[in-house]
Amino acid sequence: MRTPPLRKAARAVVLDPDQRVLLLHYDENDGFWASPGGGLEPGEDYPTAVLRELREELGAEKVDLSAQIAERSTHHPVGGLTVRQVEKYFLSRIAPGDIDPDRATQTDNIRSHRWWTLENLRTTRETVYPHGLSELVTWVLAEGPPEKPMILR
Repeated sequence: MRTPPLRKAARAVVLDPDQRVLLLHYDENDGFWASPGGGLEPGEDYPTAVLRELREELGAEKVDLSAQIAERSTHHPVGGLTVRQVEKYFLSRIAPGDIDPDRATQTDNIRSHRWWTLENLRTTRETVYPHGLSELVTWVLAEGPPEKPMILR
């Protein structure tokens, strides 16, 4: 059995001033919600990729990017090919008014975006990636960014 190729991805855990979490909705795989982000381009580091992805997917220019708070490794289909995706998650703060979908240049099959309260995240029956996002955000809000990134599934 072949090992799938490695794909490095940078993702943002976006909070607004009310501590709500921004998630994007996708129709594929029976529909799911996920944090903004995507694959690194050649020569790009993770923080640069997060900022680029937020501009491309949300038209966000004013972003307060903080530390890496989590990491996840998963097998994931990209363009019809299964890859082993290693995702690094960065804490980001954006005011809702600083998101402008009209400025977005690569919406990557995004159907909509929504700001979620922690209670919404804890109680939803919808699929949300990464698993454990509400626990991660709860911990970060109470304790601050971890010294070492948390490992998500």
